Amino acid sequence: MSFFKKLKEKFTQQSDAVTDKFKQGLTKTRDSFTGRVNDLVARYRKVDEDFFEELEEILFQADVGYETVEQLIEELKMEVKRKNIQDPVQVQSVISEKLVDIYESKGDSNPALNIQEEGLTVILFVGVNGVGKTTTIGKLAHQLKEEGKKVILAAGDTFRAGAIEQLEVWGDRAGVEVIKQAAGSDPAAVMFDALQAAKARGADVLICDTAGRLQNKVNLMKELEKVKRVIEREVPGAPHEVLLVLDATTGQNALNQAKTFKEATNVSGIVLSKLDGTAKGGIVLAIRNELEIPVKFVGLGEKMDDLQVFDPEKYVYGLFANLIDKEPEEYSAPE
Repeated sequence: MSFFKKLKEKFTQQSDAVTDKFKQGLTKTRDSFTGRVNDLVARYRKVDEDFFEELEEILFQADVGYETVEQLIEELKMEVKRKNIQDPVQVQSVISEKLVDIYESKGDSNPALNIQEEGLTVILFVGVNGVGKTTTIGKLAHQLKEEGKKVILAAGDTFRAGAIEQLEVWGDRAGVEVIKQAAGSDPAAVMFDALQAAKARGADVLICDTAGRLQNKVNLMKELEKVKRVIEREVPGAPHEVLLVLDATTGQNALNQAKTFKEATNVSGIVLSKLDGTAKGGIVLAIRNELEIPVKFVGLGEKMDDLQVFDPEKYVYGLFANLIDKEPEEYSAPE
């Protein structure tokens, strides 16, 4: 059974709201990426070196990343040779399968948050200004509260104008308390107060916002280290998650940001915001493959429930939905 057939059986015939969100949220990338792949397939009668060169360019334009593209093309060539694939149409299903294989081959790909069964779970959010960090925090707080957790937010971004007020707006929307100090306060002092409040109120989860002034890289990373030391001292074993928020619309720039933060902090997961707003959704694979950090959440819209746990198969279904939905009537993919 082809991989397209498997995805069709799994998602098309048993569609759910989350799968639909991936399908809708990846429309821009799908229209761009699979549209170009379709054009490529239509122009070639056989799978040859020229075909792979053009496919490589399409993958680069989707921001899949140099290392990932090189690996994917090499594996595709081997698979085409092994299965003696002649028809370019058949390569489409193999591409989708290899994308999932690449994602899942890089160690732990479990998107589940490390929520403690007992005591306080501390989640530290990092990322540069403007990537949607505060919005993501609000949406995650809403999600956790819906699951029955008592959630508190810490307004640790004390330098950006309006950051504290923005977090309070999201706290109100999610119905959770925000611990804050005056603008310009020491972020570590805010964290200390928030940790004390969370423990005193019996909170299950404390979500901590932080500053994101990457132009002051050295100072920013020192601030993050200081914040982490306070958290570790007050809650042994914390932070239980360090989530880096990246703006998917920035493509390779997001990958560079991830490399910078990985050097300074023990990032445990990526949140890729605004994935619905870009035609370069291949950045998911570049980040995973080159940094070996799991993508834990993706932003697929503006609504409160549009922050979704990342699922590589649903992601690939979203990328190839137009082709998968018409499988197998219009063509026969490789077995």
